[in-house]
Amino acid sequence: MRKLVYSLFTLLIMLTQVACNNAEKNSILRESNAPFGAPEFGTMNANDYKEAFDRGFAEKRTDIKAIIENQDAPTFANTIDALEMSGKTLDKVSSLFFTLNESDNTELMTEIENYVVPKMTELSGYVYMNDTLFNRIRTLYDSKETLGLNEEQSIVLENYYMSFVRGGALLNEADKAALLDIDTKLGLASIKFSTNLLADNKAFKLVITDVKDLAGLPQSVIDAAASEDGKSWVFTLDKPSCIPFLQYADNRELRKQVYLAYYGRGDNNNENDNKAIITEILQLRQQKAKLLGFETFAHFVLDEKMAKTPEAALALLNSIWEPAVNRAKEERAELQKIADRENAGIKIEGWDWFYYTEKLRKEKYALNDEVITPYFKLENVLQGAFDCATKLYGVQFVKRDDIPVYHPEVSVYEVLDSEGNHLSLFYTDFFPRASKRQGAWMTNFVNQKNLCGENVRPMVVNVCNFTAPQGDTPALLNIDETRTLFHEFGHALHGMLTQAHYPSVSGTNVKHDFVELFSQINEKWSVHPDVMPTYAKHYITGEAIPDSLIAKMQKSSHFNLGFETTELVAAALLDMKMHLVADYENFDCNEYEKELRAELGFIPEIEYRYRSTNFAHVFGGGYAVGYYAYLWAEVLDCDAFELFMEKGVFDPATAASFKQLVEMGGSKEPMREYRRFRGADPNPAALLRARGLI
Repeated sequence: MRKLVYSLFTLLIMLTQVACNNAEKNSILRESNAPFGAPEFGTMNANDYKEAFDRGFAEKRTDIKAIIENQDAPTFANTIDALEMSGKTLDKVSSLFFTLNESDNTELMTEIENYVVPKMTELSGYVYMNDTLFNRIRTLYDSKETLGLNEEQSIVLENYYMSFVRGGALLNEADKAALLDIDTKLGLASIKFSTNLLADNKAFKLVITDVKDLAGLPQSVIDAAASEDGKSWVFTLDKPSCIPFLQYADNRELRKQVYLAYYGRGDNNNENDNKAIITEILQLRQQKAKLLGFETFAHFVLDEKMAKTPEAALALLNSIWEPAVNRAKEERAELQKIADRENAGIKIEGWDWFYYTEKLRKEKYALNDEVITPYFKLENVLQGAFDCATKLYGVQFVKRDDIPVYHPEVSVYEVLDSEGNHLSLFYTDFFPRASKRQGAWMTNFVNQKNLCGENVRPMVVNVCNFTAPQGDTPALLNIDETRTLFHEFGHALHGMLTQAHYPSVSGTNVKHDFVELFSQINEKWSVHPDVMPTYAKHYITGEAIPDSLIAKMQKSSHFNLGFETTELVAAALLDMKMHLVADYENFDCNEYEKELRAELGFIPEIEYRYRSTNFAHVFGGGYAVGYYAYLWAEVLDCDAFELFMEKGVFDPATAASFKQLVEMGGSKEPMREYRRFRGADPNPAALLRARGLI
């Protein structure tokens, strides 16, 4: 009887909780009953986003208003802590919406984005241009030495002060209104750029009906492109489709068609053309920088980065450029020799580079993707990344099938520390689809914080565009995709292991040119000869990758790096120098690209990794004047990994020391902490050594 009463009581509580949850009509805002409060995607209706955002905006305004109207003298708790804890509903809705908008976009999501972005800009103006709120922060900032703050709190306060200054707090009312208008227009222009790029990417299809046009393509590539009726083969501009075509297709004219379409996205003089939008964005960014007292937008952006000035960033890029181009010229000469030997009767062009590079790779090292990919089954590569994290940081990964996902291809893992405590949820979304933008990235559904009695662990997402399974053949990755998986997983570890208190400095919320250290160093384990045999197993036989094949891969590790470094540095220089232009009145991005080519001595057979019209990092994302950061951070990651090579790739003391960098997020001064780990300043020569350029 006692058990029955207890059970009835428990049931009553559960029913009451369900009733309370069901009382919330908005499917986006409804409290989750899933483990760890994970989003219940299956119950969410996208039509509810607008209302959810509006309620989030209203709540955020109410929270901010309470801080503004607080009559007590400003303290760190009643101002900074209060700001960090404000707008929980908006944080939840924004994280959900913007993550899904990139990975599972629809026309409705784009419509909602256009509705939301101006409101977000308006809210930003309400917060960052409020004199009373800024004065509270400035009072704290001016007396910070007397407040007894720890380092994390000092950094958070500094960040808030600078965010308000950069957000227009010191401007007069007319200039504040102008800045708000600029930010609104920039937000909408960025959406338009991204929408056009996705549409242009979808629009291209190379449909082959003559089997002779498949000559040279591996059977796996042919199978992946086969239509359901088996009478045609379709190639798209998604990388798992177009890159193998460029590498192997014997039909030069079709290679040219795919190549020009890929690099010409957003530059087709159609409804998806991005040239005018680029000029508009650059003009608006320049206006913003001038309003805020900076010479150019590049100076404005870099002022809060590790590089600090365009001159410092350009010095790094220029130091790499000449050796990279010289190596690329040597590579071009080797490719031309093969074409001449085969009596092709051609001069090597951009659409030939991938094709003859594969021939050269096979000739010099007896290597191609057909030899390598059978050993890199996706599930095994992911497990290899998990195992490395376990050896380095003591974390464990447990597959969870009881947590909702937003697409059938998504998987979820619970991440545990060495003592079995919950650290994070980790979502993986690996395959291309029409609704997903190109590329690979990491983001959060939930950010970590440990503040005001709330200890919230993060929910992290990796999104990629890898070669999908075909029939009975599992997803097999090439070596670039393998490195990409480890790269994005490095970002994920940065987000999952974080132990900050304040959400604004937790996880990957660090200086932009520091964040890529953690992703790029993680790539190093993927190709290390001691690590690869532990996860690279033949998908049919289960046999580990042979030492002879690893030796060939190691021998070829610098192969084609002249090309790869040149296209990367060229894109970084394009990004940087475009934002240093003094006058955009008659700016033409295509003409500017040509002029920069001539200035740099950029060989015509290589294209910018991203041309302006499809440079989503710069015009559709948050990497404007930031693409150099991959190379800035590569100095750090190459220098750091040399210590692991010296001590041992899984040396416990070195790993424990590096883990402190991973866990700290943005709560400590990054270069000081790097020097603590390394014992010295980073050596730029480490990058050139790693790329085989010296």
